[in-house]
Amino acid sequence: MNSSQRINPIYEQLHWGDKVVKRGLLCKESPNQENSGGVSQKGSGSPTFLSLPLNSHDVQKARPCRGSDECRTSRRYILAVCLLLSITAFAGSLMFAKSVSPTLLLNDGCTTSYNSFSKLQRRFSLQDSQTASAELGTGFPEGCSEKATTLRVFMYDLPSEFHYGMLVQQPYSQGQIWPRNVSDIPPYLGGLYKQHSVEYWLTSDLLTSNMADRQSVCTAFRVDNWRSADVIFVPFFASLSYNKFTRAEQRALGEDKNQELQEKLMQFLEKQPAWQASGGVDHVIVIHHPNSGYFMRDHLRKAMFVVADFGRYASDVANIGKDIVAPYKHVVNDFEAEATISYEKRKTLLFFQGAIMRKERSLENILRAQGGIIRLQLYKLLNGEPDVHFEGGNTTNSAIRSASEGMQNSKFCLNLAGDTPSSNRLFDAIASHCVPVIISDDIEVPFEDTLNYSTFSIFIKSSDALKSNFIIDLLRGVSREKWTKMWATLKQVEHHFKYQYPTQPDDAVHMTWKAIARKIHKVRLHLNKERRYQWRT
Repeated sequence: MNSSQRINPIYEQLHWGDKVVKRGLLCKESPNQENSGGVSQKGSGSPTFLSLPLNSHDVQKARPCRGSDECRTSRRYILAVCLLLSITAFAGSLMFAKSVSPTLLLNDGCTTSYNSFSKLQRRFSLQDSQTASAELGTGFPEGCSEKATTLRVFMYDLPSEFHYGMLVQQPYSQGQIWPRNVSDIPPYLGGLYKQHSVEYWLTSDLLTSNMADRQSVCTAFRVDNWRSADVIFVPFFASLSYNKFTRAEQRALGEDKNQELQEKLMQFLEKQPAWQASGGVDHVIVIHHPNSGYFMRDHLRKAMFVVADFGRYASDVANIGKDIVAPYKHVVNDFEAEATISYEKRKTLLFFQGAIMRKERSLENILRAQGGIIRLQLYKLLNGEPDVHFEGGNTTNSAIRSASEGMQNSKFCLNLAGDTPSSNRLFDAIASHCVPVIISDDIEVPFEDTLNYSTFSIFIKSSDALKSNFIIDLLRGVSREKWTKMWATLKQVEHHFKYQYPTQPDDAVHMTWKAIARKIHKVRLHLNKERRYQWRT
C-alpha cells in the first residue's frame, strides 16, 4: 500500500470530524480547555469532549470507514452519544439557570456560564433595582419587563414625606426615600381611609416593577430616564394627606400640613426639566378624594389627574377628555366566589344603607349636592316597602359588617349621588355580587370605554326615579333569567375593580394603568402641536 493510500483515510476522518463539528454534533474545544484523552476534566462543569485522531500513532490506528458496516455502526454510535450529551447539557443548563444563575446558550451547542449573573441569587432592595437593571440588562423575570410592558413610566424620587412617610410611625432615616424592600412597604390606613387609596396601589406597583425578583405581570414599568418614558408619575399621596393633615383644629391655628405639602410639590415640579419640557401635560397625579389637591389642582391643571369623579372640579381643570376615573377601593368584606348567593337566597329586593341627610348646610353645597336631596325623597318613596332595606347608617366597623351582610343577601343595591356624583357603594355592591342600581345623572364610571356597564348594572335617571313606584315596578319586572345573567356578568368583571399587591392581570391597578395608556395619543398630539414652531428657537 503506497503512502497516499495510507493517508487518505486520515484526511477522510478529519474531513468527517470537521463536518460533525460544523453541524453542531460536537462541541468545539474551549481555548482554556485541556483535552485529556478526549474527556474534559472531572468537575470542570464543561460538557464531555470527544477527540479525533490527531497524532501519527493514532493515524496508524485509524481504519478506513467508507463502505464498512462496522464503521457505519460506529459513526451512528458516536453521533448518538454526541446528541445525547448535547441534550443532557442543554437540559442541565436550563435547570442550572433556574436554580442558581442564568446561563447563555451559544449557537454551537456549548454552554458558557457568566459569573455576573450570580447577582440574581439575592433579593434586590428597591433602591438597588435600577443599578441591577443597568448591570444585568435582561435579568428581569418574564413577568415584568420594559419590553413586555404597555406603559413606560418615569417616577420622581420625591422625599418620603410625600408618600410612605405618612404611613410609618418612625420617620425614615436621613437620605432614605423609599422602603428598603417589598416587606418594608407599610400598610395603608384602614376603615374609610382605604376607599381613596388608589395612590398607594399605583405607587407600590410601579415601585416594584423593575425589581429583579418580581414574578407578577405588570402594565407599567418604571424607567430611569424621563425622556424615554410615556408619562411621568408624581408619587404624592394626596388623598391620605387630606385625610390625615387637614383638620378643623389645625386650620384654626393657621396650620395645614396638607397645604404645605402641595405648595412644596408645586415648587419642586416647576424646577424639573420634564415639567418644563411639557408644561405638565404628560404628568400623572392621583387626587382621588374629591377634596385632595385642592390648593394645587388649578395650578397643575394641564396634568393628567386620576380622580373618583368630576363633581368638585371646574371643567377646564378636570374632565373626562384628559383625566382618568379610577374605582374606589371597596370597604365591605370580599365575597368569595364559591360562597356567592344566588337569586332564590337573596330575599331582599333592594338594599341601601348610608347617610340620608347630608351634613352640608350652606346654600352652595346644597345646590351642588342635589344627590343628597334625592336621597331624602327616595327614602320617603321606598321606606316601608316589604322587600326593601333603606336605612341610615354610619362608618363604624359594625355598620360596615352590617352593610356587607345586607348587600350579599340582596338582589339589587342602590348607588345614589350624594355630595359628589359617585360613592363607594357602587364598588361595595360589585364586591358583594349585588346588581347595582345607579341613580346619578352626572356620574362617570371607571373604564367605561372598555366595559359595558349595562350588562351588569341598571341606570335610572333621577327624574324617573322620583316617580311613584317607578323603581319598585322596574326591579320587580326583572325576570330571574335576566337577573341571573347580569349577576353572572358581574362576577366576571369583579376583578377589574379590585386593588391588591401583588397585582393580578386586569385588576384595578392594571386597568388604571391601561386607561392612562389610552390617553397617551392625546398627550402626544398636544405636545407635537406645541412643538410645531420650536425649531426656530
